[in-house]
Amino acid sequence: MPEFLGTVVFFVILVGAIGVALHSTVIGRGFAMPLRQMLKKPSTSSYPEQPRPVTPRFHGRHQLNRYEDGLEKCIGCELCAWACPADAIYVQGANNTPEARFSPGERYASDYQINYSRCILCGLCIEACPTRALTMTHDYEFSADDRGELTWTKDQLLAPAPGGQDTPHLDRQVRERGLNYYGGEAVTPPATVGGEYLSATNRPRYKANDLLPMAPAQSSADGEDES
Repeated sequence: MPEFLGTVVFFVILVGAIGVALHSTVIGRGFAMPLRQMLKKPSTSSYPEQPRPVTPRFHGRHQLNRYEDGLEKCIGCELCAWACPADAIYVQGANNTPEARFSPGERYASDYQINYSRCILCGLCIEACPTRALTMTHDYEFSADDRGELTWTKDQLLAPAPGGQDTPHLDRQVRERGLNYYGGEAVTPPATVGGEYLSATNRPRYKANDLLPMAPAQSSADGEDES
């Protein structure tokens, strides 16, 4: 047998033995994974010049949302703080007044803080929010050199006011807009007697548009339902 033919047979047998070992043994399958990746095209991106897009359901930095007229959706209920497993959220609620209204409800968040050195970005807080005031964006670039800078306050989390109309608003301004923020049988802002808010149990059950005019499109829909 020629010498070169013996060499070829030897290498064929060697490659076959390696292939069998890669498929039939645990250590072989472990080595097979990096060998397969070596043959693929690299997927390295030039971060941060060319950041890769995130998935639609990505959990990034939080945001406190507003209504279309600039009022804040957060009502200071503190459910997000109770739902947080890392105890990373602090909420301090306060009452709205006729001269200073921050949200459509009776209360708003006067102080809102999220400590991102503790937050695990699990999303349980946004699931607990009853008004969709708290959502999570796709922003993940909020690292800091100082631990104190990782505590974001309400001013940093609050979304910009549409049209530049920041809070607080007057009750008179809110009523003139004729918006029903929550739908159903409700009055926003709540009716007042002597400057005090009526409790929900003592308030008469009227349609919201009987006490606070609805938008034209919503009013016509309610008229068709009643007929």
